[in-house]
Amino acid sequence: MSKRPIIQIKDLTRFYQMGETEVRALNGVTFDVLENEYIAIMGPSGSGKSTLMNMIGCLDTPTGGEYILNNNRVSQMDDAELAEVRNREIGFVFQTFNLLPRTTCLANVELPLIYAGVKASERKERASEVLSKVGLGDRLDHKPNELSGGQRQRVAIARALVNSPSILLADEPTGNLDTKTGDEIMLLFEELYKAGNTIILVTHENEIAEYSRRIVRLRDGVIESDEKVASPVLAAH
Repeated sequence: MSKRPIIQIKDLTRFYQMGETEVRALNGVTFDVLENEYIAIMGPSGSGKSTLMNMIGCLDTPTGGEYILNNNRVSQMDDAELAEVRNREIGFVFQTFNLLPRTTCLANVELPLIYAGVKASERKERASEVLSKVGLGDRLDHKPNELSGGQRQRVAIARALVNSPSILLADEPTGNLDTKTGDEIMLLFEELYKAGNTIILVTHENEIAEYSRRIVRLRDGVIESDEKVASPVLAAH
């Protein structure tokens, strides 16, 4: 059975005015992301990959073109509608974890559910379940400063998953981790992909991109190449 596109991007542009100069951060980008794809977006500094990530994550709106996320025409939405789609459809994982330092793992993971209006008992249950899924079922009451970097990133991944989003959007998820811990996090992403999640990874590291199944490379605001990964790092595991 053919998989449906979760993301459809057509001729997407994003121009910025910097003084007299017009910067074309994205200059006509077109591609689809299918359900349960695992994609890495790569490109040198200034290639437009951060801008594209902000577009996909509904953190910014395009100058022109079309962005459809799960049948929602995102490119036409106002800020309030974008915030709602962002909370419902997208799980974010950041390089810097972005956890609240004074609250427990459980409370950190519950946050998106509070915004979604889920009642307290269900929030606790769902947050506990997803923390167990990422291997932290015994750390529910720990605060971020009581955890290692890898454990903090697992909390961030649990928070990203708790709303059962359409896509998991990870920005340099191993950037603050040593190699061994980074590999463990990538192993977790592999498990999530095999469980049916759609993952979009933004990275500048080839070794990290090669965990994915498809690499989209940007340069100067356009897609330079879009290729399947011949032998993903963990595919045989």
